[in-house]
Amino acid sequence: MSAVPNTPTVQADSFLTLHYRIALDEGSAQGDVVNTFSDKPATLQLGCGQLADALEQCLPGLSVGQCKTFNLNAGAYGQRNPELVQKISRATLDQNSEADASYVPGDLVDFPAPDGKRFAGVLKEITDSYALFDFNHPLAGKAMVFEVQILGIL
Repeated sequence: MSAVPNTPTVQADSFLTLHYRIALDEGSAQGDVVNTFSDKPATLQLGCGQLADALEQCLPGLSVGQCKTFNLNAGAYGQRNPELVQKISRATLDQNSEADASYVPGDLVDFPAPDGKRFAGVLKEITDSYALFDFNHPLAGKAMVFEVQILGIL
């Protein structure tokens, strides 16, 4: 009788091909935030920040073909921080925008950071003198459902 080879499982640094879905908890009318099940699968490297830590922590131990659903408490993307809701002057917004840019509340606006990286905020309100932005992650403080199917482990 020959031994059955060990089935590979997801490790903390695995390179994966997977389908996944992130949805706000059942009580929300917004539904799916991301869903790759009806499109091409995602390919990502764990431990590189491509998924939130709370999502990555769900994956180790899963094997190819396995499909699992996780219910995550509010905070998978951090807690909401009221200090990240900030007014910036209209002049600053205009200086960091294309000449013909126009914005409406709900727009996601990208800004340069002093270190050369980029960060984004959701426009909440705009007047002639200022713009109010929420720089919290859109999923911060929200409970969610994370469904995953592992297609390949490298």
